[in-house]
Amino acid sequence: MGHNTSGTSGTSAHYQRLAGSYDRQWSYGDDFLGWMTGEIEVTLALSADHRLADVGCGTGLYARRLLDVAGLRGPVLCVDPSAAMLAQVPDDPRLARLQVSAERLVTYPPPSDFVSIGSLDAILVKEAIHHVEPSDRRWVVDGLGRLLAPGGRLLVVMLPTRIGYPLFPAALEAFERLQPDPLDIAAYLRDAGLSADVRYHDFTLTIPKERYLAMVRERYMSVLSLFDDDQIRAGAREIDAAHPEPSLTFPDRFAFVLGVRAGGSDA
Repeated sequence: MGHNTSGTSGTSAHYQRLAGSYDRQWSYGDDFLGWMTGEIEVTLALSADHRLADVGCGTGLYARRLLDVAGLRGPVLCVDPSAAMLAQVPDDPRLARLQVSAERLVTYPPPSDFVSIGSLDAILVKEAIHHVEPSDRRWVVDGLGRLLAPGGRLLVVMLPTRIGYPLFPAALEAFERLQPDPLDIAAYLRDAGLSADVRYHDFTLTIPKERYLAMVRERYMSVLSLFDDDQIRAGAREIDAAHPEPSLTFPDRFAFVLGVRAGGSDA
């Protein structure tokens, strides 16, 4: 679970605290970043003149890489409600910051001259849709779809409802209870008038156990913010006991939920 799209106080506090160490916690390594960036670029079918918004961008971890990988001329719009996260976005004239929630982004009047109905060719929402309240997801997805130009693409990258992470059992149970279903997001895309497709992409991660335990103690996943310090320490001990090996190897599986607006050159 990743970036923040909502302005709820608990989530905002979590990302305010995590902002300084966010890239370190989430980068995993260059191999992972390169793989994920490449999968996003291909799925969004990016070209140099595309207008892209990264909604729930965090520190711009992927927006800044997509600039170079896809050869985007920019500016790429980096959208996040957390000032602390946006402060970590590099100073680059090709990156434009917008401090608003996903809900505010799609509410009239538009919060920026950068966005209006039909103004974007591509929208990325990476590991952020779960931060939108369940009752709001349908209309937020609909609003994001309205920002797309003909032929535009909206990509929601999210974890499935079950994951193979070496977390402690209570954290896994909480995750499964709270994580939205990719098929529901695809249904919202169709309701918004987009064609929709769900595909799964896998990457095998190997992380030194001590580093992973440190990530858990830092609450690198937002679901871990549900647990107090004592519970986190106990959970880390459970992980350590369950995995005597020095490194942890596990699958990182992502659902790529793609919506495409009809029209454009691909029509």
